[in-house]
Amino acid sequence: MYFAALLARTDDGWEASDTELDDVETLDELAELARESAASDDDTVLVYVGQEGAWFGLVRVDGEDDPRVFVSDGTRAKRSAYGEILLTDELLGREPEAADALDQLDLDGTEDGPAEDDDDSVSTDAVPSGPVGEAGLLADFGIDAVTVLKLTPDDALGDIADALGCADLLEAIR
Repeated sequence: MYFAALLARTDDGWEASDTELDDVETLDELAELARESAASDDDTVLVYVGQEGAWFGLVRVDGEDDPRVFVSDGTRAKRSAYGEILLTDELLGREPEAADALDQLDLDGTEDGPAEDDDDSVSTDAVPSGPVGEAGLLADFGIDAVTVLKLTPDDALGDIADALGCADLLEAIR
């Protein structure tokens, strides 16, 4: 089971809401969804996405800055459509895939260019097992990288909300 929540920091404290990600296909779209939930353009919004017992991801959006991302287990998240939203080429440290990849297919379904199984080629599907991204994205809120790395998928959102002082708000939306 998946759950997604938005925690928006405002002048009056934190606001919590659950959200649907069915129409979100990219990290940019997720960041835009987070920005839309903010009361002002400068508010910080934390997006939590998690699969019960398997993995969780955090996205921090500060105004118009690029989103900062942490995923607890890259390999498990890769198996999820929601996880793939977070596992961008930039996060994984690889070159972006060609936008015209479908144009490179011949009618017989083979790709032009070198074969994928050449010894010199590197798999672009490789995703590290374990944590990926910026574990210190919540440090200025009193949750350091070591603490983030110790969070479990089942307790992460509750522990974060508790540390931020908005556990009651989160419990109301669950």
